[in-house]
Amino acid sequence: MAPRVNFDREQNQVLFSGSSSVKLVILNRPRKLNSLNHQMIVQIKNNLGLYENDPSVKLVILKGNGKAFCAGGDIESALTCSITGHWTYAASFYKKQLTLNHLIATYKKPMVSLINGVMIGGGAGLSMHMRFRVVTEKAVFAMPEASIGLSPDVGASYFLSRLPGYFGEYLGLSGARLGGAEIVACGLATHFVPSMKLKPLENDLQVVNSPNVSTITALLQKFTDKPNVEEDSPLRRLETINNCFSKETVEEIITCLEKELENGAEEWIKNALSSMSSSCPLSLKIFLKSIRLGRVQNFKQCLYRDYIIGAHLLRRTVSNNFYEGSRAKLFSKDNKPKWEPSKLELVSDEMVDQCLRNIDDEDLECLELPDHRIESRL
Repeated sequence: MAPRVNFDREQNQVLFSGSSSVKLVILNRPRKLNSLNHQMIVQIKNNLGLYENDPSVKLVILKGNGKAFCAGGDIESALTCSITGHWTYAASFYKKQLTLNHLIATYKKPMVSLINGVMIGGGAGLSMHMRFRVVTEKAVFAMPEASIGLSPDVGASYFLSRLPGYFGEYLGLSGARLGGAEIVACGLATHFVPSMKLKPLENDLQVVNSPNVSTITALLQKFTDKPNVEEDSPLRRLETINNCFSKETVEEIITCLEKELENGAEEWIKNALSSMSSSCPLSLKIFLKSIRLGRVQNFKQCLYRDYIIGAHLLRRTVSNNFYEGSRAKLFSKDNKPKWEPSKLELVSDEMVDQCLRNIDDEDLECLELPDHRIESRL
């Protein structure tokens, strides 16, 4: 893998504006689909800390410039640092990202995310933990990490496991994309607002002078429409999804989907099977175990586990999959990753368990999440 190094410093990657009572945090890397890098995460975290402690601030709004909300973490820059230096560089970036996710989830003031485009991976980590999550018909949600040798993270094992039935397993294992109507219908978003109404909504939000949740809820309701979930949406096949994705192993899930396919060639089943067949076998098994644990754990426990899993994958404890998947998908772009192991049946329980164990390495910083913050909304 030949890393690309860019020596030019991007300016104003996050814009901070607004009035004394309402603050806007605007992701501003439109050419990079607002993907998050180290500098952006630090800036957002620092400013959110200032706003939270400022009694005049009543509300914080998060949105993205351009066609995307946020396409996730800037994996290319993080991996370039690791490849040219040490694996803990990327782990440090990830640690700060999870700390920001926890701050947002436990924020003492109302936050509203306005999602009018792609929200993938780390982008979901930014918005899914807020009290108010507004999407439009242009919104797209996905957690495709398994396709590059990662595992759905940033608290995904928590928020996906709390969706109806086993819909979260379906999203995490297949990397399926949801449109705005589906994002609301399954519970990932709180409000659906047509894109033509988004600017008027934002204007009204910017004159809010109370942190009262009911006040903000009433304002949002004025702009909210009831979205129409298409007839062929997987959400309308929840019985089938529950039947297949409730199985104990990834192999059993795939077998069940293949049997369902014999009864009728539904597009969502074909897409799920195609995606899972090309995704990293180890990542699929790690995620299934992680989301099953997430069903019975709190948010903080899920973040700790995400950090450990991410560190193992960066450290190459069990395999080189994350680097190989990134090479094939992001760097060389040949879309032909050579996974280790190459098949699901070759991935042992011990390999999966190893990626969930604490790492005894003096170079790895511990993830520290404050105990005094209350996770009342999670």
